[in-house]
Amino acid sequence: MSQQGVPQGIPVVVLKEGTTTTTGRRALRTNIMVAKVVAEAIRTALGPRGMDKMLIDSFGDVTITNDGATILKEIDVEHPTAKMLVEVAKAQDSEAGDGTTSVVVLAGELLSLAEELLDQQIHPVVIVEGYREAARKAIEILDEIAIKVDPKDREMLKKVAMTVMASKVVAAEREHLAELVLDAILKIVQKKDGETVIDIDDIKVEKKEGGSLKDSMLIEGLVIDKELVHPKMPKVVRNAKIALLQAPLEVEKTEFDAKIHITDPEQLKKFIDEESNIIREYVKKLKEAGVNVVFCQKGIDELAQYWLAKEGIAAVRRVKKSDMEKLKKATGARIITNIKDIKPEDLGYAGLVEERKIGDEKMIFIEKCKNPTSVAILIRGATERLVEEAERSIHDALCVIRDTIIDGKVVVGGGAVEVELARKIREWAQTLKGKKQLAALKFADALEIIPKTLAENAGFNPMDAIAELRARHEAGNIYAGVDVFKREIADMKELEVYDAYRVKKQMIESALEVATAILRVDNIIAASKLKEEEGEEERR
Repeated sequence: MSQQGVPQGIPVVVLKEGTTTTTGRRALRTNIMVAKVVAEAIRTALGPRGMDKMLIDSFGDVTITNDGATILKEIDVEHPTAKMLVEVAKAQDSEAGDGTTSVVVLAGELLSLAEELLDQQIHPVVIVEGYREAARKAIEILDEIAIKVDPKDREMLKKVAMTVMASKVVAAEREHLAELVLDAILKIVQKKDGETVIDIDDIKVEKKEGGSLKDSMLIEGLVIDKELVHPKMPKVVRNAKIALLQAPLEVEKTEFDAKIHITDPEQLKKFIDEESNIIREYVKKLKEAGVNVVFCQKGIDELAQYWLAKEGIAAVRRVKKSDMEKLKKATGARIITNIKDIKPEDLGYAGLVEERKIGDEKMIFIEKCKNPTSVAILIRGATERLVEEAERSIHDALCVIRDTIIDGKVVVGGGAVEVELARKIREWAQTLKGKKQLAALKFADALEIIPKTLAENAGFNPMDAIAELRARHEAGNIYAGVDVFKREIADMKELEVYDAYRVKKQMIESALEVATAILRVDNIIAASKLKEEEGEEERR
C-alpha cells in the first residue's frame, strides 16, 4: 500500500552505480566458504608433523615456514572474511604467542559445522548464542583441568618451551634453544606493585648467518650490529664505564644561513682550531667523567673520532633508539642529551665491551652487566631460512614461558585438552533447551578438529584416533592425546607435552569471536573499484 501523493514507478537510487550487494543466506554461505578455504590451506601445517609452506612475495623473496601467523601475514588475501582470519591469527600471536594455526583451524571448523545447522533452518542468532554459552563453559572446564605449576619450576617452564618448538624446523636443537630462552626470561622478570611483569621487548633477538644453531648464545647485556667508528679505538674494554649520548659528537651547525668572510690564512686556521677545541672539550668532559665507551644515537664526525681514539675511548655511532633503551636497561646508564652536563653517576657499567667478528661482519658485545633488565639472544644458523625460522620459534617460546610464569598454569598438549573439553561440553549441553543445544554440541565437535588434524598430519587415521581418544577419556584418562611421532594414543603428561594455559584460552575466545562475527553478517555491500580517474580527466 502506497502513501498518497508519492509518485509511483519512479526508481530510487540509494547505492552508487557499480556497487554490488549479496544478501541473506547467500552472503553468509559465501563468507563461510572463504573461511573454510583459508582454514584448509593452513590446516596441514598444524603440529610437529605438519608440512611447511613456501611463500613467494611480489619481489620474489621466499619464506618457508609452518608458523600460522607468518603464513597468513605473508599471503596477500583480498576477501574481507579472509582478512578477518588474518587479524585473528595476529591477535592470537600478540596475546599468547602460539596457537595461531589452531585458532584459524578451529574458527574454520566452527563455521563449517554452523553451515550444517543453517541447512536445518536454524537461525544464525541461535547458533551464535549456543556457541557463546559453549565457549564460556569450555573456559570454565579449562580452568578446572589446568595443571597448576610453580612459576619458579625451571624444568616445567623448559618443557613448555620445548613443546612449542617441537613443531618447528629447529626441533633438533630445541633443548639448547629452550635453555637460552628460559635464562633470558628469568633475567628480565620484574615485580611491580606485587604483580609479575615480563616485557618480551626487553629481550633483543639478533640473528646472524653462519655457524650452527648450537652456536646461538645468550648475552647478559646486549649485542649491537655495529662496529667501532675508528680503527685505533680499543677492541676490548674491561670494566666499561658507558655513556649513552642522544646528542651528536660534532660541531653544531647554526640553524640560520650565515656567511663568514675570511681574508687571510691565519683567520681560517683560527676558525678550524675553534671547531677542534669545541670537539676536544666534549671529549675532555667524557674523559673527566670516567667514560671509556660511548654509544651515540646521532653522528660522530671524523675529528671527534680522532680525539676519542687518542683518549682510548671506544665509540659506536648511529645506534637505534630501541637499542639505546635496551642499553639503558642492561647497563643502568642514563641517556644524556647534553654532553656538558655529564656526571659519573650517569654512566652505565659492563664487565666487558668487545668488538668481535661474527661471520663476515663485526658486532659489538656488551656483556657481564650487573643485574641487567634487558638481555640479548644471538641466533646463528647455516642458512638465512633457518635463522629466520629460529627467530620465529624463539619468539613463540618466549611468549609461552611468559604466559606460564604469569598465569601459573599449563595444560597438556597433543589434542588431549580439546577432547576432554568436547566430552564435558556434550554432557553439559544436555541441560540446554531448544536449538541452542544443537549449536553447543557442534561447538564440542569443532574442538575435536585439533586432535583430528594432528593425527591426519602424522599419517594416523583421524577417525580411529578420535574413536580411541573418546574411549580413553570416557574411561577417565583426561591426559590421553595423539603421539604424532609413534602414531598412537598416549598419555601426554607422561610424554611431558605441555602447552601454556593462555594459548588454549585465547584460542577458544578468538575463534569464537571471528566465527560469530561472520555468522552475524547477512549483507555484503561492495563499492565499485576506483577507476583511473586521472586518465578519464585527460580524455575529457
